[in-house]
Amino acid sequence: MEATGKEEISVEDEAVDKNIFKDCSKIAFYRRQKQQLSRRSMYQASLDSATTGKDSTKFQIINETTKVPLVAEVYGIEGNIFRLKINEETPLKPRYEVPDVLTSKPSTVRLISCAGDADSLVLADGKGDLKCHITANPFKIDLVSEEEVVMSINSLGQLYFEHLQIPLKQRATKENKEDTSVDTSQEDQEDLGLWEEKFGKFVDVKVNGPASIGLDFSLHGFEHLYGIPQHAESHQLKNTSDGDAYRLYNLDVYGYKIHDKMGIYGSVPYLLAHKPGRTLGIFWLNASETLVEINTEPAVKYTLTQMGPAAAKQKVRCRTDVHWMSESGIIDVFLLTGPTPSDVFGQYSYLTGTQAMPPLFSLGYHQCRWNYEDEQDVKAVDAGFDEHDIPYDVMWLDIEHTEGKRYFTWDKKRFPNPRRMQELLRSKNRKLVVISDPHIKIDPDYSVYVKAKEQGFFVRNHEGGDFEGVCWPGLSSYLDFTNPKVREWYSGLFTFSAYQGSTDILYIWNDMNEPSVFRGPELTMQKNAIHHGNWEHRELHNIYGFYQQMATAEGLIQRSKGKERPFVLTRSFFAGSQKYGAVWTGDNTAEWSYLKISIPMLLTLSITGISFCGADVGGFIGNPEAELLVRWYQAGAYQPFFRGHATMNTKRREPWLFGEENTQLIREAIRQRYALLPYWYSLFYRAHVAAQPVMRPLWIEFPEELDTFGVEDEYMLGSALLVHPVTEPKASTVDVFLPGSNEVWYDSKTFALWEGARTVKFPVALDTIPVFQRGGSIVPIKTTLGKSTGCMTDSPYGLRVALSTKDSAMGEFYLDDGHSFQYLHQKQFLHRKFSFLSGVLINSCADKRGHYPSKCVVEQIFVLGLKKQPSSVTTRSSDGKDEPVAFTYCAQMSTLHLEKLSLNIGADWEVHIR
Repeated sequence: MEATGKEEISVEDEAVDKNIFKDCSKIAFYRRQKQQLSRRSMYQASLDSATTGKDSTKFQIINETTKVPLVAEVYGIEGNIFRLKINEETPLKPRYEVPDVLTSKPSTVRLISCAGDADSLVLADGKGDLKCHITANPFKIDLVSEEEVVMSINSLGQLYFEHLQIPLKQRATKENKEDTSVDTSQEDQEDLGLWEEKFGKFVDVKVNGPASIGLDFSLHGFEHLYGIPQHAESHQLKNTSDGDAYRLYNLDVYGYKIHDKMGIYGSVPYLLAHKPGRTLGIFWLNASETLVEINTEPAVKYTLTQMGPAAAKQKVRCRTDVHWMSESGIIDVFLLTGPTPSDVFGQYSYLTGTQAMPPLFSLGYHQCRWNYEDEQDVKAVDAGFDEHDIPYDVMWLDIEHTEGKRYFTWDKKRFPNPRRMQELLRSKNRKLVVISDPHIKIDPDYSVYVKAKEQGFFVRNHEGGDFEGVCWPGLSSYLDFTNPKVREWYSGLFTFSAYQGSTDILYIWNDMNEPSVFRGPELTMQKNAIHHGNWEHRELHNIYGFYQQMATAEGLIQRSKGKERPFVLTRSFFAGSQKYGAVWTGDNTAEWSYLKISIPMLLTLSITGISFCGADVGGFIGNPEAELLVRWYQAGAYQPFFRGHATMNTKRREPWLFGEENTQLIREAIRQRYALLPYWYSLFYRAHVAAQPVMRPLWIEFPEELDTFGVEDEYMLGSALLVHPVTEPKASTVDVFLPGSNEVWYDSKTFALWEGARTVKFPVALDTIPVFQRGGSIVPIKTTLGKSTGCMTDSPYGLRVALSTKDSAMGEFYLDDGHSFQYLHQKQFLHRKFSFLSGVLINSCADKRGHYPSKCVVEQIFVLGLKKQPSSVTTRSSDGKDEPVAFTYCAQMSTLHLEKLSLNIGADWEVHIR
């Protein structure tokens, strides 16, 4: 195959070729909106037209210049959510509204009109503490909570709506020019890209003309914003300037540039704003290319000389303005009013779903490379883990395992007996993941291609034929996953009869699904390609990969007749992708800066609903030095998705290839991951049932502490563990910020105690992973490790009890079979609660609906921060019987150690320390 796409890019290239990708100045709808918005607002609401129905209140918005009406709908949604939709009142044809992302039709709350006249209208929810104040001229909406305006919509007059038009050739020029909000002189048409837009050698012809939308939101009192992944940028969103907006447009960017706002593989058009006392969310439901501008106006104190004595004590609050712009579709925005971070997470998950409950094996370590060469290679690498006593759970195969990049096939020379290979992995309770991309090789002898073509299942070009583009197999067509029939058919390809050589331990990786088209504009699909329902690709580009992951997850569930949880990793994603599996940060580079940026990238994914996320350990591109690789394993062991991966022209880097000392360090990092699996699994259960992120920025746990709002080099795992990965070479110390003036923190390795609300210069050697357990928490661990998660099912547990300043602690533990849906359908699970108070540790039931028989025992308990040596320790079972326990107490470290216990993890019991 002739060199295309990634094969043309040198691994040594440090910077992304900006000629391949657009910046804002080359995006026509951005230029048009910026030009138009230099003028005054053109919209006013016609509130005498307002009608309130069962679900919403509707009113007209009139463009003063063109007199063309829009219709606005305001909905109150259960759980303190408002929804605003703005569309053309009479569009030439329907405009695209994003389907399938919302979990179901949200339950609406009837809004009550509590005041109103021709100039204003006030709508309140049933409780009356949230109000929507609509002003007619100029059109503006204020969101009021407890009499305070927390958010204003269109207060800057940036509402922008381009109406669908009849093509120029089909209308009388003079009469129809007056119907458009944009001047369509020949010169302007070319400059502003109204009917066609040029980029390099590509011309994007727009059959409906310009159709972009925009709206501004002012967040009063807020200067800390987060979200809108995916960008290789800081966790806290930065101010933008002209030409520097955050771009949400899913693209295959090999070795993406860091500290850049360009779009990469996925898009979640959702951001959060936070200040002490209040968290808000804005979810902009639009799947077309989207740009977000952010501008923070800091708080201003006026002096006597500026304002005179009467205003001496006045202060103007800080405010952040957010301007959303999308190429097409309608304005459909959800305002999540909190007030706490947890409330906002719950509100967003109510709309888009929670993180899928992962199978337990997927929380172990994954070993991947582009590519493991053949069955012998797989066997040797698998044996290497056992030989070096390193646990791992999943072997991965990239595109070379197929017959000429034809997905759902095997290269017969390299992988002559794939079932035998999988049985070898199964014998050690391990799994296999293989790749399946959306492009299908054009080949009349390839059954997947033939069947898809026969049924018209490919995306079409604007002339009506199948869209053809170049990707890994060469010339390819692209499955139209937006079509439910295509998704249903694709799901069927994962059955054992259809996917020859697959078994029930084979899981799937969706790559290149932005979609990547090597010779397309910006290495993706032309925007005027046609999808199911006759929608242009421009309308739904950002949701394409979401649909492939959806179909893949459904296929794996169907394969097991609905019994087994799927595991699907996707590179491209959208709002709601959390329902279908995991996400990773794509083609990163083996440099310290990429290790460092992975932390804010993963934090941003985590707070926008996608808890199951990770970055390729070691960097996909290039050859990491041994120290970088060790530090990356140490970081990855404490991040949700833990996979080592590398591109094909890098040196092999299995964990034992860097000398015994480094092998030992990597082994220890991976073993720490496996020891914490009970805690990880419990955190994922909380993410699944309550939308609480697994990996959390400090501001979530400490929402009133300003010092935490900008921290992105450390994070919390759940509420109990603080992790500060080492991301600098040759580091001998790291500055660890330990939050909380009433908190204490324990070094998880030495159990040394540190007080909160300070920055600690923490000494680190190459074997140090700075992890601290928060006082007041109880963390369950595994005390005996095995080759894989499946080998540890019956191994015993330990509890790490870290006492707070009040000598108390709490924790929880979740257990089920680790792979099926029985936890959901049959309530086959254990959910336990641990509490320590007044010298008594209690294990009690947290959810009486669950039942799951477990032979596992708690054999070891550490109590950290116990200030005096006990005179006795006894256990008490549910029948009231007391048994004395031998113990060890270290006065220097204030640590109590109980060993050789045999307390059933699923039974009620107490440990009394006197």
